[in-house]
Amino acid sequence: MTRAGFVALIGEPNAGKSTLLNRMVGAKVSIVTHKVQTTRARIRGVAMAGEAQIVFVDTPGLFKPRRRLDRAMVAAAWSGAADADVVVLMVEAHRGVTEGVEAILEGLGDIGKGRKIALAINKIDKVKAEDLLALTQALNERYAFAETFLISAERGHGVETLRDWLAGELPEGPWLYPEDQIADLPMRNIAAEITREKITLRLHQELPYQMTVETENWEERKDGSCKIDQVIYVVRDGHKGIVLGNKGETIKALGKAAREELEEFLGRRVHLFLQVKVRPNWLEEKERYSEMGLDFKDGNA
Repeated sequence: MTRAGFVALIGEPNAGKSTLLNRMVGAKVSIVTHKVQTTRARIRGVAMAGEAQIVFVDTPGLFKPRRRLDRAMVAAAWSGAADADVVVLMVEAHRGVTEGVEAILEGLGDIGKGRKIALAINKIDKVKAEDLLALTQALNERYAFAETFLISAERGHGVETLRDWLAGELPEGPWLYPEDQIADLPMRNIAAEITREKITLRLHQELPYQMTVETENWEERKDGSCKIDQVIYVVRDGHKGIVLGNKGETIKALGKAAREELEEFLGRRVHLFLQVKVRPNWLEEKERYSEMGLDFKDGNA
């Protein structure tokens, strides 16, 4: 009998949710950087485990929101968890029960009704066995988790055990997506996320969070290649200069890195064209939120 359902990964920013999602799905569908809050939209990746189809909702990290964008991201994270069949709380082994984890534990009561919540302690290679045991005990005393998994999303330790357990917990029913589909985010969004990742990795020191990428145009060509036009929105002229770099060197390097990854992801030739536009108020524009799969109204104070 086939099974299918939604699994939400929740946790603080940088807990390893995107890494786990990509490892489970076996393809890169969620951007991974060392900068927190990089996952904005609820990207879904689809993993197959035997007869079960697991649809992952990769929620933005839960943190204390300050701006409209932050509030919309946190609202998206909690509503992603509330819509799922099973929720997995990810906690970093070496950071333990932080203030952020405390806040998430307090919010679990509301979403725990009618669904199982599992605990996944990630980055286990960073701590001693006795510390891991103490952390496992402390967390399970705080909340009655259905199951606890000790994993390393980066190295793959324990990931298969977690995936098999999730598969067994999903409701019986037909698959929700074709077997070969790995994400329900439109390709335009995935392409924008790939470019955004490259910018974040290269410029995370100089460029604050106030940058977003949108795919403006996607054109299929007769030779099987595609032409993609993207706009990088920044909030001030100084940021535009940072993205462009000296004589346009930085944007050229960013475009090359993004194009190479897109070609690998799509398995064909890509012609990528990037431009940078200054939009001081993009953080307050409804359209930008829709592009990211967030609800503008959720950002209200």
